[in-house]
Amino acid sequence: MKPQLLLRICFIVSSIGLWSQETNFLTLHNSEKFKVQGTLQFGANAVAETNLFWNLADVPELDFDSDTQWLESYIKPGVGFTWLPSESNTSKFYGKVSIVASSTLGTDAFDEGDTGRTTIEEAHLGYKFNLNETSSLDLSLGSQELKLGTGMLIANGGVSGFERGALKLGPRKAWEMTAIGKLKTKDLNITGFYIDPNELPSNDTRNELAGFDVNLYKSANKYIGLSYIHVTSSNAPYPQATPNGPAPITITFGDREDLNALNFYGKSYPFKNELKDVFTTIDFAYQWNSRIDLNSWGGRAQIGYDIKKWKWRPTVMLSYQIFSGDDPSTSGQERFDPLYYEGSPSAWSTGSKSSMVFINSNVKAFGFSVRTMPSPKDILTFRYNAISAHKLRSPLQFGQAARVDFADGEGSTVIAGVTEKPLADDFFLEYNRIINQNIFFNVGFSMSFAGKGITSIRPDVSTWTGGFANIVFNY
Repeated sequence: MKPQLLLRICFIVSSIGLWSQETNFLTLHNSEKFKVQGTLQFGANAVAETNLFWNLADVPELDFDSDTQWLESYIKPGVGFTWLPSESNTSKFYGKVSIVASSTLGTDAFDEGDTGRTTIEEAHLGYKFNLNETSSLDLSLGSQELKLGTGMLIANGGVSGFERGALKLGPRKAWEMTAIGKLKTKDLNITGFYIDPNELPSNDTRNELAGFDVNLYKSANKYIGLSYIHVTSSNAPYPQATPNGPAPITITFGDREDLNALNFYGKSYPFKNELKDVFTTIDFAYQWNSRIDLNSWGGRAQIGYDIKKWKWRPTVMLSYQIFSGDDPSTSGQERFDPLYYEGSPSAWSTGSKSSMVFINSNVKAFGFSVRTMPSPKDILTFRYNAISAHKLRSPLQFGQAARVDFADGEGSTVIAGVTEKPLADDFFLEYNRIINQNIFFNVGFSMSFAGKGITSIRPDVSTWTGGFANIVFNY
């Protein structure tokens, strides 16, 4: 779909939303046993960036503009159905089909521009039935979304950006193919799954994963769970630091295959009386792969306080997250593989700006955030992250952080990683406005100051700044 046509459609869709918010205009059929419901989502995002990647790429050898602006948008129409085959309504068949048309006008942060694609998003069928008064079983097959726990490892099944456009909006979430079974008994939930991600055609490493998740879910504020994930097939490469000395990194294709991961997660309000509004969360994952001698780990701990008695009802939170990096002094692999984590600033991204450079591997970050509500429809959030490397002279991200190191003034050797741990300090201010139940407005400004790990590579770096404004319509 051409970007100009997509923008016109988006304008029409948003106009429809302004007058249709009180009417269920997308209900195509509704009877006692059979319902057909249309869905429609649209988003547009204007972005401006200055001194991208702290100006590291602003060198004569590269034709890269560190200052850029772009407009991205998407539209996601769909239709779903539910059918109750029996009079007792103890079972139902369901399904959904949707597509995503996405576009970028201008040049984005990764030097892609004036591009876009239309792809299938959801295309699945399911059957859900009651086993008894307190238990049910849900079986489904096809393209659909799946998130485990807090999204530390399994959340985003679809890739946006690059030739598909809509880099920051990221409208694709569904896995290209799934087989999912969900057993629910009161608060106990057991999920078994097979998933195949919707990867970019230009970077399809043929990943397939399977596993299960077990959790006790009392509410969004009180849960505990455990996930197991096994990568059954993959051509995805791993970078590895060369043991015992500075040298170019080794890149081995197919190392993700046979990876195993256990992920524990939980949240609670553990105190009573005066501290009843203090909450804690914990996530921890351990990974192993005997085929390539891999042992890695990562996790996060958070403590927060919902100050309900204060005006604007602020929530203050401290967090610390860490993901192991490959140890250059060993022959094994200790690099944490973040798989398909949820990468928004409110979820699992490491920093705001820095999350565009560092994936959740060989990094650690201390975070502080304050979330306030000036009104029930207005949310103002401030976030700060101090990001550091976990292991020195170790890959920070595939294809990143290789530099020239001069030893004793003699020649040069390309090594992986950094020689100083501080990487960046990120600041992010965000405002969200709930216009109505279907339309949401969001604007933000962020800035990142390079740490010693970056300035040791190139001293003349600049402060990286950026802003955005977007609107999302969801019906």
